[in-house]
Formats: sequence, structure tokens, C-alpha cells
Amino acid sequence: MARLFMMVFIGLFGFGLGSSFDQSFDITWGNGRAKILGDGNLLTLSMDKASGSGFQSKNEYLYAKIDLQIKLVAGNSAGTVTTYYFSSLGPNHDEIDFEFLGNLSGQPYTLHTNVYAQGKGGREQQFHLWFDPTQDFHTYSILWNPHSIIFTVDGTPIREFKNLQSRGVQYPTSQPMRIYGSLWDAEEWATRGGLVKTDWSQAPFTASFRNFNALSCSNSCPANSWFSQSLDATAVQRMKMVQQNYMIYNYCNDHQRFPQGAPVECSFT
Repeated sequence: MARLFMMVFIGLFGFGLGSSFDQSFDITWGNGRAKILGDGNLLTLSMDKASGSGFQSKNEYLYAKIDLQIKLVAGNSAGTVTTYYFSSLGPNHDEIDFEFLGNLSGQPYTLHTNVYAQGKGGREQQFHLWFDPTQDFHTYSILWNPHSIIFTVDGTPIREFKNLQSRGVQYPTSQPMRIYGSLWDAEEWATRGGLVKTDWSQAPFTASFRNFNALSCSNSCPANSWFSQSLDATAVQRMKMVQQNYMIYNYCNDHQRFPQGAPVECSFT
């Protein structure tokens, strides 16, 4: 009876998962450089000149709201990239990205976001964070539902990508995705376009993850849940303030890249 009640509850109200890393994720590469510690409550990724490391979720998700706290590589992190993202597989894959591009000591990280649908990406927006992401853990969240994709940092929305399929814009709607995380060397492009290389004397580089939480639905979600959530007027103003003060690149404003005019979705942001 208890099991039946739980199945009904999940089907009606969605499934919230705040479990340990060893229950939720598999370490997939790195040859021992990724570690799950503290009774499964902390996951660390490290990178040296031989290899980086990474993990992926045990579960796939078709729409979800996920939160993860991350403390990024401290010190001279130039050339390193720490990632946290949804992705399906195949040439026509969908993907929703958080990427953190390292920098020289004292210089700000670049938070890189992107959305792929049916294999097409190129929707980059980049930000400088308004705090030092190496000194403490901060919460990075992705809400993906049929209406929009919302990126938030410590509860503050920084980007919304709306479902504009009716306008001919591809949107991830049908491919279940896993959650991935990694720490890897991208010195050819990550810091100042590759002008600043990785200082391997600072290795190993380490990023830490904790407090993973996921909300998803097995069958259906109620109308007042995250599944139908969008930004209200106050949240939109908060997002615009962040974009005005901390956004350093927006593909919608890249006239060299789009000399004939910005993509359709840019008219609706």
C-alpha cells in the first residue's frame, strides 16, 4: 500500500530527488581523478596534464528542474573549463549548458551558457559573476519545461530561452537527457580566446560539487508546479539587471556573425 501511494504521489506531483552523489551519478572518466567523498555528499573533479575527469547522472530526464552547488577551481585557473549540463546523444542531440571558463588569479571567471536543439547550438550568452565563485559554494540551477529554459545563479535568473517552435525555432522537447559534469583542459580557447595557456605548475586543479537536487515528473505534473513555471515581471526585471551589468557576450548582438539580422528568437527575449 505504501509503495502504491508513493507511485501515485510521484505521478501527480512530480519527483524531487535530493540524494547522495553515489546514488545519483556515475563517475565516467578520469582514472581516479573524480572522487565521491563524505558519505556521498561531496563530489570532486580534478585535472592534471594527463587528464581531466567527469561524471554523468544515472537517470535520464525529459524536463526537470535541477540545482547543484559548485565551488570552482581557485587561483590561476586559466585554460580550465568546469561544466555542468544536460545532454542527449547523437548528431541531432539536445543540450543545455553551464560552462565556467577559468582565468588568471584575480581575474573573473566567465560563465558560458548555451542551448542546443536538434544538433543546432550557437546560442551563447556569457557573464562575469558578481562574486568570487572559488571562495565558497554557489547554487547553479536549470529549469527546463515545455515553455522555457531558465538559468539561475543563487536563485537569481540570468537567462531565459523560450519555446518558440511556433515561430520555427527548435526547442528540446522529445529527447531525454542525462546530467553531466566535467573538468577539462581547453587552453586553446577558454581564456582570452586561447591567448592565456594553462599553467601546469598549478596542477592538480580541483572543482567541488555538493547538494544536488532534481525535480522531475514520471507521468504528469500539476499546473502550479515548476513544469509550468515562467518568469514573472519581478524576475524578468532581476534578470535584465544582471544582463545589463554582467553580460559580456550575447549572440543576439553579434552583428559580424549575423550580418543579415539576429536569429528569430532574439526578437522575443
